[in-house]
Amino acid sequence: MSASLPKEGPTRTLNVRVPVEVYEKLEALASATARTKSFVALEALSTYLQAQAWQVQDIEAGLLDAERGDFASEAEVAAVFARHGA
Repeated sequence: MSASLPKEGPTRTLNVRVPVEVYEKLEALASATARTKSFVALEALSTYLQAQAWQVQDIEAGLLDAERGDFASEAEVAAVFARHGA
């Protein structure tokens, strides 16, 4: 489950307002796993940030390809549509 959390080092405090339902789920998961709410929240936030960073990098790479004029040909697009029944 860990998204490569740092073991030590400087930290910062982050105050976040969350809906009651999210807070209750956080409390329940922390209790069920014998972890602190801070630990569970940090795990969740780290995992989310890692996933989003990957998507942003992929989008930026695609935009660079587009700026260079590197697009799929009509035949390549047609092949993808044919393969997926579109």
